Amino acid sequence: MNYLRSRSLKRLLSLGRRSNADESAEDCVDAVAEPPSPYKPTWRCFSYDELHQATDGFHQGKDEPSVSCHSCCCRARVQSSSNCSRTAADNVVGKGGYGEVYRGVLDGGRAVAVKRLAPTAAADEKKEKDFLTELGTVGHVRHPNVSALLGCCVDRGLHLVFDFSTRGSVSANLHDLKLPVLSWKQRQGIAVGTARGLRYLHKGCARRIIHRDIKASNILLTADYEPQISDFGLARWLPSEWTHHAIAPIEGTFGCLAPEYFTHGIVDEKTDVFAFGVFLLELISGRKPVDGSHKSLIAWAKPYLSDGVVQGLVDPRLGDGYDAAQLRLLMFVASLCVRAAAAWRPTMTQVLELLETGEISQDQWQMPEKEEQEELWDFDDLDDFEEDDDDDDYDNYDDESDSPSISSSACSIHPND
Repeated sequence: MNYLRSRSLKRLLSLGRRSNADESAEDCVDAVAEPPSPYKPTWRCFSYDELHQATDGFHQGKDEPSVSCHSCCCRARVQSSSNCSRTAADNVVGKGGYGEVYRGVLDGGRAVAVKRLAPTAAADEKKEKDFLTELGTVGHVRHPNVSALLGCCVDRGLHLVFDFSTRGSVSANLHDLKLPVLSWKQRQGIAVGTARGLRYLHKGCARRIIHRDIKASNILLTADYEPQISDFGLARWLPSEWTHHAIAPIEGTFGCLAPEYFTHGIVDEKTDVFAFGVFLLELISGRKPVDGSHKSLIAWAKPYLSDGVVQGLVDPRLGDGYDAAQLRLLMFVASLCVRAAAAWRPTMTQVLELLETGEISQDQWQMPEKEEQEELWDFDDLDDFEEDDDDDDYDNYDDESDSPSISSSACSIHPND
């Protein structure tokens, strides 16, 4: 297999001297490169036989109906029942352009999600590299609010193993009408927990990690509704000496893209801060980043944020069941995060401080009048988007949020004049 014979990919996997894909997986990693971190990576190498048995031979259940599922770390369509109770015949929980995700149960009874590089994608060097980038990134993170990698397998293909999310994603819990409405207390906890996880990626890791795809469908929930950031397929390391990184092509999700990233491909921590602001608005309002009329959540929410109209912005399903002070705080933080000028957005350290202290300082965050006049970035031109029917780009569409994800050549979005 080419990916194991490639020197650069071997370095990414930290495989040392092992390069034969037919070797036992328990021998494939003798020494994992460990960053100078207070946490030692805890993931291990699984054998192919372990994963084969856990997933009932990677059974796909092709005869089952296809519906949306939100309980794994993959943007996908799945074959399952609506309540995600699966048998050996329907344990596929996700299929994308480069990955398949299977539900499995290990010998000890632990439920796992096994993400496998699709056979058709194995010959695609970019998809293979993106898959390995996810391993290289998530393999060295450890935080309660970041989805933990349990292990990998490089025998007979590439596989990543994660804990299975029993409650699914935030997107599912917000938008699936068959699920109970998230309470305000749960939403507040999700907001703070996600901020902690994102702050850790930016500041707590040995190397800065820019996620690039923060959205409700990529935030999974544990049994007690603790949020965990998942899906590091678009994540990038950012060396400490770099202020930013220019990336092409542009990849991400409509309604969540920071202006400087979409227009110039500039990526830094503020890229994730902008997306987090959109995520807060989604938590508050219960609305998707882009609605059925192609209007962005930011454009819809802007009048309420400007006027401080709490009742107009909050999810009507909550009724009066919310804390008004906390709601105003989340609205304030969201308004800071989605500012068009990256320089005037807070860092995640500042965001977390605001959320935990509850102190709103309007004067500290007041922008000069000239800057305020230039805050005109909207996403009102989404009708220009044309969906790509190519199956190879299927992983660029997020069924969970119904918000299309794009590359730079797929659409045209312009700041309002």
